[in-house]
Amino acid sequence: MEFIVMAAGIIAAFIIKGIYDKKNNRIKLMQKLKREWGQIPDEEYTSETLKSLASYYRSIQDGRLDVDDITWNDIDMDQIFMLINNTGSAIGEEYLYSVLRKIKYDNRDLAERNRLIEFFQKDEEKRLQLQTAFYGMGKLRHISVYEYINQLDRLEQKGSLPHYLMAGGLIGAILLIFINPAAGGLLTFVMVANNIIQYYRKKAVIAVYFNVCSYIIRLLHSVKEITRLNIPEIKTYTEQLEKASAKFAGFKKGSHIVAGKNPNGDIMDLILDYERMLFHTDLIKFNSMLDCFKQNREVLNEMYVNIGILDSMIAVASFRTMLDYYCVPELDTGAGAFLEAEALYHPMIEEPVVNSIKEKHCVLITGSNASGKSTFIKTLAINAILAQTVFTSMSKCYRASFFQIASSMALQDNIFNKESYYIVEIKSLKRILDRLNDKIPTLCCVDEVLRGTNTLERIAASSQILYSFSRKNTLCFAATHDIELTHILENYYSNYHFQEQIADNNILFDYKLYSGRAISKNAIQLLGVMGYSKDIIQNATDSANYFLQEGTWIILE
Repeated sequence: MEFIVMAAGIIAAFIIKGIYDKKNNRIKLMQKLKREWGQIPDEEYTSETLKSLASYYRSIQDGRLDVDDITWNDIDMDQIFMLINNTGSAIGEEYLYSVLRKIKYDNRDLAERNRLIEFFQKDEEKRLQLQTAFYGMGKLRHISVYEYINQLDRLEQKGSLPHYLMAGGLIGAILLIFINPAAGGLLTFVMVANNIIQYYRKKAVIAVYFNVCSYIIRLLHSVKEITRLNIPEIKTYTEQLEKASAKFAGFKKGSHIVAGKNPNGDIMDLILDYERMLFHTDLIKFNSMLDCFKQNREVLNEMYVNIGILDSMIAVASFRTMLDYYCVPELDTGAGAFLEAEALYHPMIEEPVVNSIKEKHCVLITGSNASGKSTFIKTLAINAILAQTVFTSMSKCYRASFFQIASSMALQDNIFNKESYYIVEIKSLKRILDRLNDKIPTLCCVDEVLRGTNTLERIAASSQILYSFSRKNTLCFAATHDIELTHILENYYSNYHFQEQIADNNILFDYKLYSGRAISKNAIQLLGVMGYSKDIIQNATDSANYFLQEGTWIILE
């Protein structure tokens, strides 16, 4: 009798502790969400993680209209994604990644996203309630929820009879202790060891699918919590979630056996872990659930999208709060290609220098290395993408066409395909030319056209490629060191430049954009700053002046 009372007391203590921990964890989560709102997310990403995050996008990608891989890598969009990714769930971050890749070409979807973003910015209480539900799902590292939801059909369904026999055998062995303690104790030890070994052996085979099914169960718990909130501003989404979750009503009872409500676990989950190892209740429940998951795969995908929209737009609302300033873009489908931006800046640069531009013609940008040309072009591309995906521009004012967006900037030799830098360049530029069309203007960003070949052929070929861009439905921004191009293309390209000053043997950049072609001749002076001899500097200056006067170079003797 005393043993039973003691056992009951221990169980009651665990239950009370579990209730206390649950309440305390919720308070801590609320504090964490408030503290991290509008801050740079503290997440670690591996190449494997980023690859898994792209799985949903890969299933719906459109190679003609989306941000392609070259452009994504050129302008470091992985870094932009990480800056925005203040999501609470694996579904939210996978969906956010797809949002940033899939450019919109009308205002309808963008206006709805903006409505949600502004609601989450203004109503902290309801936002926190939703965030708590999303954090209840948690995140999965190196596993794509979407990918494995749609691969459940591949998993062969097994019967649960062996698990029932092992659980029954253990119960029988425990009961035998009361009849024959020695035999019962030995048999109990054998059954415990066997059940644990078989548990981990079986679970290892289905580990990834089991984790995803556990995640789906947490998703269903979170959906129930979200629909209970009864938030009018997201009623369209919650009605769809409630309707979809009704398909899974049959197995919700007892689903906590497979996955607790807390993705990080608590003391009750710790107790249940031992019960699962001994009696295989989670594996038995998993087998009964699997068939329902397979039959309702499309319903799960619908839930995935609705959760993804809400969680990702909360992340964008946090991103907007983080920015020094931003604007909601004005995007036009009627006019020709144009772009107007005031006080535009790059979100990854601390204390950025802002620049403004207003253009409906293609643009050549000249200036020395490190003066700001590439950064400015990347800033344009990033703002154009965010304008047409999350309806946000890091500027005081942004007006532009709806663009396709493509770049050719951070290219490298392809040693695996044995391709030179020049071959990689011309392939990259050709892919942009192939995407041009009369219906949707293209914002084209190019850094140092054809730098991988000699000066004569580079100027001849690049001038014709840039000319082709200007004759199509394109707004091209090209950075170049070749001043010759600014003269050859002056009828088709506006000229801008960045500049530097040399003072007291220091190079000073202001990173400001100026109208006109670059006129400074500081490249040779920079040799002096770097400690080159006066003879080299003077002879180089004389040689350059001779070329400007005569059109030929001095032959050295």
